[in-house]
Amino acid sequence: MPPAARKPRPRQYDPKKTRAAVAAQLDHVRDAVRELTPEQFALPTRLGDWTVQELVAHLAMAVGAVARSLAQPAPPQPEATLLEWPSASAPLASSVDERSRALATAHEPVDLLERTAAEYTEAVGPEPDDRVMAVIPGAMRLSDFLVTRCLELIVHTDDLAAATGREIPYDRQALATTTRLLADVLAARAPGGSVEVRVPPFAVVQCVEGPRHTRGTPPNVVETDPLTWIRLATGRTTWAAALDAAHVSASGERADLAGYLPVMS
Repeated sequence: MPPAARKPRPRQYDPKKTRAAVAAQLDHVRDAVRELTPEQFALPTRLGDWTVQELVAHLAMAVGAVARSLAQPAPPQPEATLLEWPSASAPLASSVDERSRALATAHEPVDLLERTAAEYTEAVGPEPDDRVMAVIPGAMRLSDFLVTRCLELIVHTDDLAAATGREIPYDRQALATTTRLLADVLAARAPGGSVEVRVPPFAVVQCVEGPRHTRGTPPNVVETDPLTWIRLATGRTTWAAALDAAHVSASGERADLAGYLPVMS
């Protein structure tokens, strides 16, 4: 009987690069939001019936979670892993919606984002990377939680760009971190080695049960670009739409990921 396949080691992220990526992407968002007009803040987004103003408030809330959590006593040890974090969002959708709307109603969006950025910088600066924080779905190290902030910032930067028609830069490290985390979540949700998912230049993972290739070109290959992958993984686009637009290439009888997506919604 062949030995069981080894479980891959969790991906490691450079804490220094992650900190810099969060700060850089937050700066890109702030620059874009400063230039929005009142009419643009009232535009609809692809996030239900949220306006741009409510989207900006949600971004402020997502980044502000760092300072809020660091202000609380540190739990004794981490409880949740990075791959568990995306599963925590769906049950909280109603609460997140209410809090985002309340922030949008109570605060001017540019001031809210500026204040959030200042609080973030002040709170994170003196803290060690291994500082444990009380967050949902469970206590996490600061270094890991900042990986999730990269994801929040990149995903919602894309939402903001789609709503306003503006070109907003994507920090390369934040984009890479988001791409890799969502690819790893797919591999964890659909374990196996029959399909190779390639998101150049940032990620390659194997997933889906079935025959495992050991050498040469895999028989089942999916390839796409980082933003298309992020949109697929978070439900911003569908597998069929991405294929029809030629934003995804899929070869092999098992290379259909429709049943495994999105991995986060």
